[in-house]
Formats: sequence, structure tokens, C-alpha cells
Amino acid sequence: MMKISSVTLAKDEEKNISRCILSLQNVVDEIIVVLDDKTQDQTESIVRTFPHVILLKTEWKGYSKSKQAGLDLATNDWVLWIDADEEVTPDLATELKQLKDNEELPHTAYSVPRRAFFLGRWIKHSGWYPGRVVRLFDKRTVNFINKAVHEHLDAGKNTGLLKADLNHFTDPHLEHYYTKFNVYTSLAAKDLAKDAKKFSILDITLRPVFLFFKMYIMRMGFLDGIQGFILAVSSAHYVFTKYAKLWELTKKE
Repeated sequence: MMKISSVTLAKDEEKNISRCILSLQNVVDEIIVVLDDKTQDQTESIVRTFPHVILLKTEWKGYSKSKQAGLDLATNDWVLWIDADEEVTPDLATELKQLKDNEELPHTAYSVPRRAFFLGRWIKHSGWYPGRVVRLFDKRTVNFINKAVHEHLDAGKNTGLLKADLNHFTDPHLEHYYTKFNVYTSLAAKDLAKDAKKFSILDITLRPVFLFFKMYIMRMGFLDGIQGFILAVSSAHYVFTKYAKLWELTKKE
């Protein structure tokens, strides 16, 4: 029977971490939480109420390296990467348990459809669903791509598909969205600069407009209500700011 370890990064996640851990119980065989030592809320004390959870409190080293620290603690070859603001649904729990009945699996990684909630609403359109992400993988053959933001797994073409959803409670309110906004756009701009991306005026004129049109019109974000409109505008603003920050970096150089 196959065993699975889960790895979760956490910083100031007191509103989410219990839901995440509870959804993993009786599903995975080992739960690992990597806690940023700059955490200021009650995340650590909440995690410690779950005595079976392995807690690693460490200095922040970036997303990929911090996840790797969690992987290094995992005693099982198969790992479920899950964020603190995500939740394994009952259907996904059943599907994972069925996978564990196998001695060997035909793929080295598996993607899941992700059901993202923005301002309290499941965004079914706007290009967000199913929004598949690779989350279950064999750590012996699959590695994280080292990016400052939006890191992902390098699973190649040998990726299977799970059917059940993973819930993602991404931004419960706009204050939360824009708290992350400044940090993420700065990291994304640095990634672009690192990849030798050259700034163009089209990046801040056409890219944001096209993204809004694609999300709201082409991918029918208008069916997601006012949340869909706010999401399309905010996403266009994100792209504008990311490339504006790239211009700043290029200008400094």
C-alpha cells in the first residue's frame, strides 16, 4: 500500500490552517507544516494542537527552497503539496485513498482541478476553473522549479489526471488580495528580469487590456457576477504593475 506525506507552507495563516489540516486527516499518512519564523499570529499554536503534525519553524528562504525543506522531512516517496488556504474535498479524499491502494502508479505526478473562491464566490469562469495544478508527485523524480513567485513542479509529460476538486480560498476580501499584490508583483518582476525579459511599452498598454478582455469576455467572467468583474480589473492591474516594476528594474540597470 502506497503512503503519502503532505507539505504545507504557512505564514500568518491562523484563519486557514485548521481547515487545511483537518481535510488531510485520515487521507495522508504524514502531515508536515513549514512555518515562517516571522509569523506574527496564532498559526504556530494552532498547528501545535494537532500532535501528529510535524512542524518545522524556519527562516524564510523563498517558496521553492522552503518547500524543499519540507520535502526533506518527508519519510514517504509520494507527496501532496497543499497550500494553507486550500482544502482537500471529500471527493478528492476518496480518490486519494483509492490511489493509495496501489503498489505502483502509472505516472510520476498527478494534477487536480482547483475550485478557487474569490471574495466569497467560486469563480467558475474567467479562465480560473478547472485551473489544473500538479499537486501529488513522486519526490524521487519530480522537482520544484525555483521561481521567486508562482513556483511549480517539473513533472514533464508523465502527469496523470485526478478528477475531484481541490478547494482554494484564495482571497476572502480585497485587503487580503492587495496585501499580497505588492509582494507578488515585485517578485514576478524580478523573475522576468532574471530571465532577461526586456521591457516594452506594449507590456503596460496592451497586455493589461488584453488580459481583461480575455478574462471578462472571452472566458465569460461576466457570468461570475461582480466578483468576476473585480477579478478581471484586478488581474489587469497586476499585469500592469508587474511590467511597470520590470521597467523600474531595467531603468536602474
